[in-house]
This record gives sequence, C-alpha cells and structure tokens, in this order.
Amino acid sequence: MRKPLRLLALTGVAAALLTLAAGLLVWSGWYNVSAVAQHWSPVFKLMEYAMRQSVRHHARAIVAPPQDAAMSVRGAALYRQHCLSCHGAPGLPPATAGLSMQPVPGPLADAEHKWEDRELYWIVSNGVKMTGMPAWQNHLSEAQRWDIVAYLRAMPDLTPASQTVSGNDADPTQLAGDIERGRIALTQYACQSCHRIPGVVGPDTQVGPALAHLASQHYVSGALPNTAGNLARWIMHPKRYKPGGAMPELGVSAQDAADMAAYLRDADRGKPP
Repeated sequence: MRKPLRLLALTGVAAALLTLAAGLLVWSGWYNVSAVAQHWSPVFKLMEYAMRQSVRHHARAIVAPPQDAAMSVRGAALYRQHCLSCHGAPGLPPATAGLSMQPVPGPLADAEHKWEDRELYWIVSNGVKMTGMPAWQNHLSEAQRWDIVAYLRAMPDLTPASQTVSGNDADPTQLAGDIERGRIALTQYACQSCHRIPGVVGPDTQVGPALAHLASQHYVSGALPNTAGNLARWIMHPKRYKPGGAMPELGVSAQDAADMAAYLRDADRGKPP
C-alpha cells in the first residue's frame, strides 16, 4: 500500500506545483496577450486540442439533414454576409480585422477534412470562446445555419473568384528586408492560416502549400524565377502573376513584402520562435 500512497502523494504535489506556477504566471502579467505576439506553440496546441474535443463531444447527438445544391447557393450568400470578413473565401481575402486576430480565424476551404457536418453546424450555432467566433443561433434560423454548412462542403470545389489588382505599385526590390519584422508581418496578414510556415505558430492547415525551403525552389508558385524581389512581388500581387490562383490580394505594402520574403528565404528558419 505504501507505493500507491507515495505515488498519489507525489502526483498531488506535482499538481499543486503546476497550479501554483500557472497562478504566478497569470498574476505576474508576464504572459503577453498582445495580438502582435503569437501564442506559445504549446499554448496554441492545447487551445486547439481542447476546442476540437469540446466540439466533438457537444455535437455528437446532432443529426445532419440531406444537402442539395440549393442549400449551398443560399449558404454562399449567408457566408458572404456574415463570415467572409473573418475567414475569406477562395481568392477572396478576409477584412483587415480578420487578418490579424490571434488565434487567426483562418480559411474554411479545408473544413471538410477537419470536421463532420454536425460539428460545423455546432460551431456556427454556438461560436467558440476566446477566438472571436460568434454564436449565430439567435441571429440565423436553423435552416440558414445548415445552408452555411452545405456551402462549406461545396467550397473546396469552387473556382477562385477574380480579384481587382491592388493599386500598390511600389517596387519591393529596392527595399532591404528584415527577417524578424517579416515573421511578425506574416502573422499580421494571417499567412499561417493557409500555409505551414517554419517558426510561425499556426493551425495544421491543408489549404496552401508549406513554405519551408523556399530558398531552394526554382520558381515562386511556378510563375516567377525564385529571387527575393520576385517573391516579394508575388506576395504583393499574386493575381497579377497567376490570375486564376487561390492566393488573394491582401494589400501587402512593399516594405512588408520585402520583410516577409526575407524571412521565408532565410535558410536558418525551422526552429520554433
């Protein structure tokens, strides 16, 4: 009996120490809640895991109705009105507020790979605490919420919408890029919501290609010879160089583009921030 009691006592002491450490961290104000500073990777992963498990648990009894094309058409209009500003759509960027939120709302083009229909319906209906995702159950009818789910199911097969090229024609090749500013700029334009970026904390996304080892690639998105200047130009005006692509125009400034290109091309990336 002594061994179990000793193990129980040690577990209790460890739990108490962890609770004390967490309390001191909160009380001291040391953890940075600024939306410019990303969450620590373990904090982000814990929040995302807790959210996934919670949604799956609370949505388990929901029964999804049959879907048809008319539902997704109605859902597209509702999505544009209520969801586009934070999540964007194929070829359409989120509004400025949605780009720099932490955690980033991110695109929903890969939602079908991550969630069941009943889980998407639960999220639309109830929202998610501490993310900015609102609950729509008191603002949209049950049928409207299922229409949005139908649209999310159809989204991966949609053709990226044509976009007007931004009027920002400054030349980023004349600017020196700063690697650390580039890392911050990538988070403020929500690039990690579509791409896996070494050293940038983000979701396990399947929307865009991973951006590791960019310096060793011959072309930028198959469209331009891979130089720092061309990468910056691509970041600023993806529609100009690949009109049918899903990469949206985000209004990136020339300096931000130069900084982001410098970070992405840095051969030493790959370590956690």
